[in-house]
Amino acid sequence: MTSLYEKIGGKDAVNAAVDIFYNKVLEDDRIKHFFDGIDMKAQRRKQILFLTFAFGGPNNYDGDDMRKAHLKLVEKGLTDSHFDAVMENLGATLVELNVPSDLIDEAAKIAESTRKDVLGR
Repeated sequence: MTSLYEKIGGKDAVNAAVDIFYNKVLEDDRIKHFFDGIDMKAQRRKQILFLTFAFGGPNNYDGDDMRKAHLKLVEKGLTDSHFDAVMENLGATLVELNVPSDLIDEAAKIAESTRKDVLGR
């Protein structure tokens, strides 16, 4: 079975998606404040490694688990509406990259599966 990582184009596709995604996130007034003071080069690297792993590619992710990684953001007020904004930006990114809708749905299911941990529930 071919992984989502391979279906969307592997390393180059994930790298492009993360760049476009963070450009959208950092322009989104609903959520951009959560990235104030964040080293975005390191953040992009972590996101590339995480999405690569989450989408079925090589597991080189060396960051914290989702609950621990987002704890400070939850303490700053991260809610479902913020998570929804991130999901919206992810979907828009994949549409911009001409990813087929069935693969966008697959990516959304994977991202949605992290909601409880990201929000500390």
